[in-house]
Amino acid sequence: MTTWTNSFEGTGPLGYLQSGRAGQSQQPGPGVPAAVAVRGLSKSYGRTKALRDVAVTIRPGEMVALIGASGSGKSTLIRHIAGLEIADPGHGRIEVFGGLVQHDGRFGPKARTIRRDVAVIFQQFNLVGRLSVMTNVMIGHLGRVPGWRGTLGLFTRPERDAARGALARVGIPQVCHQRASTLSGGQQQRAAIARTLVQRSKILIADEPISALDPASARRVMNILAQINREDGISILVSLHQVEYARRYCPRTIAMRDGRIVYDGPSTALTNAFLSDLYGEASEELVLFDDPADAMPSGKTALA
Repeated sequence: MTTWTNSFEGTGPLGYLQSGRAGQSQQPGPGVPAAVAVRGLSKSYGRTKALRDVAVTIRPGEMVALIGASGSGKSTLIRHIAGLEIADPGHGRIEVFGGLVQHDGRFGPKARTIRRDVAVIFQQFNLVGRLSVMTNVMIGHLGRVPGWRGTLGLFTRPERDAARGALARVGIPQVCHQRASTLSGGQQQRAAIARTLVQRSKILIADEPISALDPASARRVMNILAQINREDGISILVSLHQVEYARRYCPRTIAMRDGRIVYDGPSTALTNAFLSDLYGEASEELVLFDDPADAMPSGKTALA
């Protein structure tokens, strides 16, 4: 197995982490906090090391793919950034737009407030099937309305209008009064995205959002995410098994293996040969539909 790096001066062992090639510098400008800053993050489950000293920086407005075979640590990293899990005691620091989410295995004092700025989309959609699509989307307001209103399901007209607008934006305004359980998988995922728009988050994290969808639905979902990133400037981190979607939609890809980051750079480098070198037989999990070049990416060297 190898770890990839680019061959020009000024970069570190994780490849393009500090590189300026192709406009992919991961360091925000002076006075601008990173959308996500992870440092020294480690997580163990018993004797299993899920994360090993992970460091990642995502700039405001970036759309970044996160890839890796099963058990590589992708979902664990996502859950930590989203504030859903705590790292090992004494290990790691995570900030979102300069706000402390956790440090040394403890949540920061304003972690709950910061989490309102982080929207998470899961493979399972996480909609309440017996409720209408409209109600499911309005749930995105809960972090910003008084608790008693959320408990009673009392939403204002502007809040309802925002939900309708979000459904229109993801292309399914006609289903607003249907039960969520009646929607197709692709429609349910789009409804989940509409809910994040209502949430008004600054960063959207998607954990395998298209793995259960047919190709046509997957393309629609990825097109919507790319449009949100482009038009709203929302930072997006999307975990993918289908590597071709990373190449098509995400200028930058972070690859994980055994709880470590083994590549961070342009998605155009993701060829079958490159993936095979990174993952060996496990690369078969990472579907690459259209590989234009079955060769080592130019300008890269392998480190033992």
